[in-house]
This record gives sequence, structure tokens and C-alpha cells, in this order.
Amino acid sequence: MKKSVTILCCFVIASLWGKLYPQVTTADYERIDTLLKRSEKIYSSFVVPHWEGDTHSFWYVNNERSGKAYYLVDAETGRKQSIAPREEEKPPRPDYRFGNDRDTAKALSPDGNWEAYIQDNNVYVRPKGEKEKAVALSFDGTEQHYYSARIRWSPDSRKLATVRIRDITERRIPLLESSPESQRQPILQWRDYAKPGDVLPVNLPVLFDVSSRKQILLKDTELYARQFSLRLTGWRKDSRAFTFEFNQRGHQRYIVAEVNAETGIIRHLADEQTSTFIYYNNVYRRDLNDGQEMLWISERDGWRHIYLLDGKTGKVKRQITKGEWVVRTVEHVDEDRGVVYFYASGFNPDEDPYNRHYCSIGIDGKEFKDLTPERANHKVSFSKDRQYFVDVYSRPDLPPVSQVKRLSDASLIAELERCDVNDLKAEGWQMPEVFHAKGRDGQTDIWGNIHRPSHFDATKSYPVVEFIYAGPHDSHVDKDFKPAHHLVSRLVELGFIVVSIDGMGTSNRSKAFHDVCWKNLKDAGFPDRKLWIRAAAEKYPSMDISNVGIYGWSAGGQNAMAALLFHNDFYKVAVAFCGCHDNRMDKIWWNEQWMGYPVDEAYGASSNVDNAALLKGKLLLVNGELDDNVDPASTLQVVNALIKSGKNFEQLYLPGKAHSLAGKFEMRRMNDFFVKHLRKQEPPEW
Repeated sequence: MKKSVTILCCFVIASLWGKLYPQVTTADYERIDTLLKRSEKIYSSFVVPHWEGDTHSFWYVNNERSGKAYYLVDAETGRKQSIAPREEEKPPRPDYRFGNDRDTAKALSPDGNWEAYIQDNNVYVRPKGEKEKAVALSFDGTEQHYYSARIRWSPDSRKLATVRIRDITERRIPLLESSPESQRQPILQWRDYAKPGDVLPVNLPVLFDVSSRKQILLKDTELYARQFSLRLTGWRKDSRAFTFEFNQRGHQRYIVAEVNAETGIIRHLADEQTSTFIYYNNVYRRDLNDGQEMLWISERDGWRHIYLLDGKTGKVKRQITKGEWVVRTVEHVDEDRGVVYFYASGFNPDEDPYNRHYCSIGIDGKEFKDLTPERANHKVSFSKDRQYFVDVYSRPDLPPVSQVKRLSDASLIAELERCDVNDLKAEGWQMPEVFHAKGRDGQTDIWGNIHRPSHFDATKSYPVVEFIYAGPHDSHVDKDFKPAHHLVSRLVELGFIVVSIDGMGTSNRSKAFHDVCWKNLKDAGFPDRKLWIRAAAEKYPSMDISNVGIYGWSAGGQNAMAALLFHNDFYKVAVAFCGCHDNRMDKIWWNEQWMGYPVDEAYGASSNVDNAALLKGKLLLVNGELDDNVDPASTLQVVNALIKSGKNFEQLYLPGKAHSLAGKFEMRRMNDFFVKHLRKQEPPEW
């Protein structure tokens, strides 16, 4: 009797799910493979200007209903004329070859009379081309404690600076290529790969007087031995000093220092310190007047802003930008006019705080100008003399608009193109929605996007899946118009509502907003994300949040699994691609930045491995055997912990695959997983 009742209940539930969600078919899967061709159905999408030398003219190619059209524009007047097709310039191929510290290249002095080089791990100089007259400036270099070949001459050719390196043997990780094309048997590969807590090399600055053939000993260098990095940043034009930047191990102190070329005395021009972290990729410095002053970006008042420091004392002369908003990047400094040009976001209270605007301000802190005031995300491109610029702005819910403007007063000269998406709309395509709701503190707005299927019907119900990436190094939700997203659109068109959110712990908001991640990567903004999704579902009943799914790559893979460990009251199904599931197993530079040094109990508290026993819900783990970004062992250790805890899960371990996992096979597996466990349907046969 009990068995019959159970079967009947299952049949009723299955029937209800079938009525709730239409059956996904093979035709649906075939259709979603064509979605990335949506770009062919939008016209006048955005202008990419090709500026012509020193002129105020540029040309661009435009996708129109009749085909490609080419235009030449006079930026001074905005006059646009059709031209014959031109060959688009290919960007120069980046050169990833960096100077090797042990190389034998000669560093020629500015006056052309001397060559400096490394021989037998020591610094040598000689008159140019005269090998027999070589003189050693150092004598204590060894294989493990040697002088760097990245030698910097003083402008007067009298002195030179470099670093002495205390080397280490870096950790290596093994990668087993199981199915190589070159042979039957597997191939074992090795990668240099430092992890949190590992010993690092130490670089300390050194100074030599070429005329006296002597080393000038630097004073009090012990502080700089506890380093994540130290790099020389050049000489003063008058040869009085050279500078270096020092990032202390643990990322809680960052110093810009100047070394007196006569005395070897080191003084600090900037000494940024914090109890949490300084993200070194956000550091900006610009020396003015040969180091008499310095532009510096700091979060010392709780927001990322530009300061003017005294080049002699390091003291703040002036805070140039100020307010509850952030400077994103400094793009240009006009020293003659005393103007700083930069991207900023968050200063308009009625706008998405992540939208980038191009702005200017005087170094005196006066005359702040928003040169791109439209409420959208902006990208600009300048004529060589910077008198004119092309501004392209868009949002996820606003197709691109391209304009040409005059820099001096930000006046509009001409609108070039306005994107046409009527063909997509006619097919039932839905514009993404930008949505915001209050976060965990009840005050801070959390922002994200809602993606709905084509032919969306507000009277029906759709399962919700979150696409997550909570890496603290940036904010991650799209702010530009994107009619097709290769990691989102296919799932959306299978009948899911997909959301993406920037919760607390990510960048480009206040320092306090960012600091939530400190020693706490498992947080990943989840308290904010859940509130956001609930608020969206309250406004839009078509969002079924009874069983929320989640997926992500890399740090997002860690986040996706963490949802089923620490927030399984809300998230029920997760797909984790190439996740860094334990921050002690992942690369040193990313994980020590947020989790701190030395390695402590916080790492274990955020570990998906140590907390695997908390798993509830349906989990699919996907990674590649040749991933040299995130050690594949990280996922395998999760697998081991789940097995020991008696947890049921699925795993897809891909031969020959590295960190980029968005191929047709693995994406189909993800889609099937959500169809099966959220729509409660068997996906169609492959």
C-alpha cells in the first residue's frame, strides 16, 4: 500500500512539473546553438574609429542591412562620407617575452660610452666594445644570490642601479596529459606554480658608482626583505635618485621609495597601510616635475580617489577627487594644463554605480567635469592631439550609441550611429533588465542583470539560475549591451531566467564593500545575492525560486559549490567549472591577496574541501586535466572529501582540457543537468 502511494505521489508531482514547465525538446537544443549569430541581426552596433595619423579624421566600418559600409568622418565638423572599403588594421601581436634576470644582454649608458652586464652572477662595466677593459663592480654574486641583468643607468651615466636576488626553487605541479595526439602513452608535464605560504624570492635594490668602481651601500633595507614584490621604477632626470615600489608580503603595506644616489639613504614617498588588503593592481602613481610631486591613488578615506603628494616629504598636499564614488583608472595627465583625465563611476545617485564615465579634474582639485554624462557605460577613443574623441555608450538594456565630441567643452559634434535591434525584438528576443535591491545591511544597493527567454510570458513560471563570479579583483556583471552571451544565452533560451549579481566582497564600490571578502572568500556576497533574488521574485512572480540553480567558472566554480555547502537553504543545484576549491591549493598571487599571509585557519574555513560534509543538493564538478591556472588536484581533493563524507555528486574530468571550459560538450552537460534537476525533465537524447 505504501509503495503504491509513493508511486502515485511521484506521478502527480511529475505531472505538475510537466504542466509548470513545457518539455524541452531536441529542437530547443538545436536552436540554442545558433544564438551567438544574433550579432548578424543587429545593425550599426558600435563605432570603432581608426584615426588617421595626426589628423582629425577617422574611418570606421558599419554593419548595415545592405551589408558593410565604410565611412570617413571629419571630427571637427562631424561630416560623414561614404568611402571605398579599407583593410582593418590588425592590432600588434603582444610580445610576452620579458627580460630574463640572468641574461647576458648589455645595458648601454645614456652617453653611449659604457656597457653594463652580468657575468658570473656579478655586475660588470666596460668601455663600449672593449672587452679587455671590463671591471667588476660586485664580487659576492652566487647562483642562488645573484645580481639582476635588468640594469638601470642614471641619466648622467655615472651610476647604475639593479636588484640583488635571493633565489628559491619554486614549487612545481604535475599535469598528466592522458590522451596526447603524439603518442599512445600519457605525458607528464610540469608547471612552475607557487602557492600560498610558499617561500618567495627576495629582490633588494643595489647602487653602484661607476666612476669610483664601488658599490654605494643602501641604508636600512631589512624592511624590504619581507616582500611579495619589489621593482625598480626609474631614475630622476637630474640623476639625484632612483625609485622603487615595494609590496609587502600579505598585501597590507605598499611603499613608493626614493634612493639618494649620493648617500644611499632611502625615504618613503608613499607608505600605504591597511588592516585588510591593498589590491596592487589598483595602485596608480604618476611623478610630476621630476618627482617634486606625485599623483597617487588611495582608498584611505574609504573610496578610491586621486591624491597629490609632496615629492620630498610624502605628505598629502591635496585630495584631488573626493566623494562616495570611485576613480576606476587614470587615463591621461596633461601636466602643462594641470588636468587629470580618468574613468570614474558611482557619482550619479540615480544610476547604476558601476557605469564608467570619462571625467576630468584640475590637479588643484577644481573643475570636475563629467565629459560623458549620458546614464550608461562609456568607452572613448581620441585623436592623436586629444582635441576630439569618439564616445560609445551602452547598457545591457540600451543598445550602443556612438558620438563624436570636442574634448575642450565636451560638446556634441555629431551622433554617428544608433544601434538597431528591431529584427531581434521581432523574433521575441528579450532585452536584459538591470535590477537593484538592498543588500544585507538594508542600505547598500546591490546591482545585477536579469536575462529572460525569448517569447517570455509573465503569466508563466520559470526556474531561476544564477551565473556567479565573485572574484574580489573586479566587479563582473556586464554593463555593456550584449545581445548574446556565450555563457548565459543558451541556458536562457532553454527556458530559464538567468541572473548575474555583484555582491559585497567584489571591487569598484567602497573599501568597506570590498573588505567583506577579507579572509572570507566563502562569503562571496551570498547574503546579498539571496536578498536580491528574493526581491526580484517578489516583483516578478514568474521567477520560481523554490529551487535555485547556480553555476560558475574558476573562482565562480568555487562559489557555485560553496552555495551548496553554506547556503543550501536557498540554492539546490550547482555546476562548478574548474573551481579553486581550496585557496591553499591555488596560485599564490590571487589567494594571498584576499586571504592574507601567513596561511591561517581562515583558509580552512573557506575551503570547499574542509567543508565538503555540509553538501546538500545536486552538484556537478567539471575540470580539465591540463589546467595550469587552477591546480586540477583542487577538484580531485573535493571529490575525495565528498566520497569520504558519503555524498552523492557527479564529476566530469576532461582529457586534454585546460582552464578554458566552455566547449560544446561540457556546456551541453551543464544544460542537461539544470533541465533534469530544476525543470524535473529528462533532457533529450544526444
